[in-house]
Amino acid sequence: MDIMLGSRRRTRTALWQAVSEYVEQRRWPVTQGTYLVRDGRSTRCSCGRVGCAAPGMHPSDPQWSAHATNTPAAARYLWSQWPDSTVVLPTGHAFDAISVPRHAGQRALVRLERMGTPLGPVLGTPTGRLFFLVAPGAAPELPHLLYQMGWDDAELDLRCHGAGDYIFAPPSPLGMLGTAEWIRPPADDETTPLPEARLLLGTLAYACHRNSARTGSGMWLAS
Repeated sequence: MDIMLGSRRRTRTALWQAVSEYVEQRRWPVTQGTYLVRDGRSTRCSCGRVGCAAPGMHPSDPQWSAHATNTPAAARYLWSQWPDSTVVLPTGHAFDAISVPRHAGQRALVRLERMGTPLGPVLGTPTGRLFFLVAPGAAPELPHLLYQMGWDDAELDLRCHGAGDYIFAPPSPLGMLGTAEWIRPPADDETTPLPEARLLLGTLAYACHRNSARTGSGMWLAS
């Protein structure tokens, strides 16, 4: 029991420190996500819905987009009331995010770094995805960019998260799967601009194409 309580305290502390950084230092909007509630031998989602399809892995507020905040006082109040809440970052405001399978993303990241391509933060989730943060506005431009690059007719497991979507921020626990983590943390200098999606997209698309050929499956999704 003491071990479990200690683990919960560490998780709460880590979540609170992350919320403080995102809101106070980076001015990123945040909103609360659900979390797992353990009651004896059973585990359920904090949303309270019986048979929740994604326990501990969705925003807690149905109006999450409208209620997201980058005001430190509001964020402090929310996490003081529900300290176990995961951290949800709405996309389409401070940044968009391009997500790809982890294996493809890792290959692309190595190649982009070797080429000296400007990069922003990259995070990974236990669902097997990497998320490349890019300048906002990428999602609606994605089909045209892929067309220009000759990838419009390819089946790519690539998605751009923009307005009306969200990602989970490290170190949020995602259900029973594990935690989100920074593969490439945000820069210490908050004034460093995020890269334009077009600078990364060609390499990411090629890596996804190679990955789908290797696994024998693929899809293309835009926001």
